[in-house]
Amino acid sequence: MSGTSGDGISLALAAFQKHRIEILRYETYPYPKAFSKKIHRLSNPPRTVGAGTVSKFNFELGHLFAKAVTDFLHKARMPASRVAVIGSHGHTVYHGPRDTPRHTLQLGEPSVIAEATGIPVVADFRCRDIAAGGQGAPLIPFFDHYFFGNGPVRALQNIGGMANVTLVGKNTLPLAFDNGPGNALIDWAVQRHTRGKQSFDRDGHFAGQGVIDLKAVRSLASHPYFFQKPPKSTGRELFNESFLPDSVKRIGGLNLIATLTYFTAYSIHESYRRFLPVQPAEIIVSGGGALNQTLMGHLSGLFHPARVLSIQSMSMPAQAKEPAAFAFFALRAIEGKINHLPQTTGARHACVLGKIIPGSPAHAAS
Repeated sequence: MSGTSGDGISLALAAFQKHRIEILRYETYPYPKAFSKKIHRLSNPPRTVGAGTVSKFNFELGHLFAKAVTDFLHKARMPASRVAVIGSHGHTVYHGPRDTPRHTLQLGEPSVIAEATGIPVVADFRCRDIAAGGQGAPLIPFFDHYFFGNGPVRALQNIGGMANVTLVGKNTLPLAFDNGPGNALIDWAVQRHTRGKQSFDRDGHFAGQGVIDLKAVRSLASHPYFFQKPPKSTGRELFNESFLPDSVKRIGGLNLIATLTYFTAYSIHESYRRFLPVQPAEIIVSGGGALNQTLMGHLSGLFHPARVLSIQSMSMPAQAKEPAAFAFFALRAIEGKINHLPQTTGARHACVLGKIIPGSPAHAAS
């Protein structure tokens, strides 16, 4: 998984048995700083990029993915022959669910991964959902419903570059959508404040020192996206530096980081209030945002008396959920089984998502 934050490659080695999942190993490999800048240049409008640049980046990223996988499996002492499949989300450089026609683009050539490892790879999950009339996102709700759907009613809130929620529970129809920005705007403010020396707010340290501008929060929260009914999805094509008016940018420094951190929590809370049919008593947070103590504190305050917990309380690393989910989607794909919830993406019918790249003949024989 390479999320919208563009800071690294997250890998999870997962074992699945019926409705049980075990994370055997998890790790994130940071991108070289120059490559991370290249990702943001390619992903953030305004941009004019030639086809050759995109094609080259696709293979460069594929080689980085492949090296990460081989290093990861070596450290785990896991032979390739024991791995059934690799699920690769790729890196989203553009997501246009509101464009005509709808389209999306994830890069990181899966053929390079299959060639380097010999393991079958499934990638490009979002395209089939879009072809079937959906938005190509959010996809994680299928994972949430499959593994958590028989428990109590609760919200599974992921906060990566963007934020998305799934409401699941016994006798409850799953509902899911992208709330809006997760860490993307916070990360931008941190990079601006530190002049590129730091890429994110570790533990929410900066945000905890700043003063929140509530007027700016309310102004940002008036954007039409936050009033659009689900199904809906978004990405950096909307929530990037250009989303912030000059009046907000002028807040600057620690106060801007504090304001954007509270804005992320506020927009999540408002989306629950507007769109969830019931307000859950428990909210389980995953993704990098679960490690931001200031952000988690804001969520706890806004959602009180509901409990806000990190997914780490369920024995899953905070950033392992998404790569594990795409591993599961890949397993379902090679088994020819449905691996998304069309009611959460807007697709006309259920599909098997993903393009399958076969592994080596030796792997198939094993």
